[in-house]
Amino acid sequence: MATVAAPQRPVLEKEFGTSLSKSLASTGESASPAQAPRASKSAHLRTASVEDIDHIELSSYCGINTEVTDVWRNPAPPVLYEHALRYEKGSAISSTGALICSSGARTGRSPRDKRIVKESSSENDIWWGKVNIPMEEHIFNVNRERAIDYLNTRDRLYVIDAFAGWNPKYRVKIRVVCSRAYHALFMRNMLIRPTQEELAQFGNPDFTIYNAGQFPANRFTNGMTSSTSVSINFKRREMVILGTEYAGEMKKGVFSVMHYLMPKQGALSLHSSANMGKDGNVTLFFGLSGTGKTTLSADPSRQLIGDDEHCWDEAGVFNIEGGCYAKAIDLTREQEPEIFDAIRFGSVLENVVFDDSSREVDYKDVSLTQNTRACYPIEYIANARVPCVGTHPTNIIMLSCDAFGVLPPVAKLTPEMAMYYFISGYTAKVAGTEMGVTEPEATFSACFGDPFLVLHPTKYAQMLAEKMRNHKADAWLINTGWIGGGYGVGSRIKLRYTRAIIDAIHNGELSKAPTVKSPVFGFEVPTKCTGVPDEVLQPRVSWPDEKSYDAALEKLAKLFITNITKFDVQDKEIINAGPSV
Repeated sequence: MATVAAPQRPVLEKEFGTSLSKSLASTGESASPAQAPRASKSAHLRTASVEDIDHIELSSYCGINTEVTDVWRNPAPPVLYEHALRYEKGSAISSTGALICSSGARTGRSPRDKRIVKESSSENDIWWGKVNIPMEEHIFNVNRERAIDYLNTRDRLYVIDAFAGWNPKYRVKIRVVCSRAYHALFMRNMLIRPTQEELAQFGNPDFTIYNAGQFPANRFTNGMTSSTSVSINFKRREMVILGTEYAGEMKKGVFSVMHYLMPKQGALSLHSSANMGKDGNVTLFFGLSGTGKTTLSADPSRQLIGDDEHCWDEAGVFNIEGGCYAKAIDLTREQEPEIFDAIRFGSVLENVVFDDSSREVDYKDVSLTQNTRACYPIEYIANARVPCVGTHPTNIIMLSCDAFGVLPPVAKLTPEMAMYYFISGYTAKVAGTEMGVTEPEATFSACFGDPFLVLHPTKYAQMLAEKMRNHKADAWLINTGWIGGGYGVGSRIKLRYTRAIIDAIHNGELSKAPTVKSPVFGFEVPTKCTGVPDEVLQPRVSWPDEKSYDAALEKLAKLFITNITKFDVQDKEIINAGPSV
């Protein structure tokens, strides 16, 4: 089914010959010589037959020793529950039936430790810089061998074979090899689960993830900045994870892979959620983590196509994933009933605090991390659209969490403005999303997701502009951040106001509403919206001090102007669509 050719993996000299003892020696540790002999796989119960495991050729394919390691291929959730509860510290079952898991010391992504191998087949395509830091092929091979050595010491391993991309024309076969039941269940939820027939015919994967996150990278290996390493090799079609057990690294690794492969095939990959109304109109929501993509796309009156990652091809949009990964901080049934009710048996709860007696989760408790998360199959959302595909979008909504508090709750964008703000990708890093971030920080993230971009941002922007022109999509900028003042002074806009604004976009009210021109930024701001106080719609009015607002507005405008110069945008109409000081 996949259009991606099966990868050709070069055989490296002594590729699988180094023992874990040698890897441990590089960190000053040693493997104990007194370890008891390992039991053979025949001594263990397993869901997959020996023939099934043998036919995927793990040993010759990647060096996994199936003679001494018990390998479970695509085990059912009850099996993964049993293994997590028995073998993984910190695991429990919540009062609603979800599997509670701990990701250890790392409770968010580690973008500074992400690397892409610089090799001949992809070198000229990659947007090199602080997002895509180059790694030598030799260093990748060192880390790969280190990961496989570690995996070969585990009593049990899990193989998840599944798909990325709901459109069969663009579908990519993904294989995950990991040692934690938590990771296996997470990726079983997040990828598109194959039928038994599809699994039997899976063949060689198009891309393989080796997750040895419980074992650290060697900090003295050239190019390592810490004991964590997340690296992608497009020539080998492989990803290696060391030193972090945060499951989101696998999810976003697949997204980076799709960001590279899809545009080459004519499909635009987007960091967005998507839903569809009863009349078939599709809305795309762009935004980084914490801006409301997942929450706002889970609308009881519309079908959910997906909450985070999509592609826009010649037929419409399709979801990349088979599940959702929602922030759980302050989650309540009253505010987000669809997400709250999705957290049941088969779901994963990450790093949450719960009552020892009742097993009820306290979603307000952020003592472990502010980045508490829930992962569940998309069909757990009652109104999910499965298969997760839709028509060409009618509305494009760009979500920004404005920490300055100067952007209006909603503004109508011209096509040129849409390109400007897509390339800019202004938002704020929300506390907990990345390691070391404890409060919102104003930031620009190209295409609302530059941590995951692989090609230059203008490539994605040009594709979006063409698709918007061809299909006459309307564009809106929505601020889900602060009003009445910046962070620490004002307050975050109420969710019910943002939902009312989006309802007004969908029912056509806002396209007919009276507007005023925003100073400095120049976009049209509606002055009326059902369910939203008039003063909320006009940020200058909502601030206690208009002079302070003007100063903050000018400061943000200058940041936009400085940022756009990084991308060498040649189209003057796009440049002129930005703010003017």
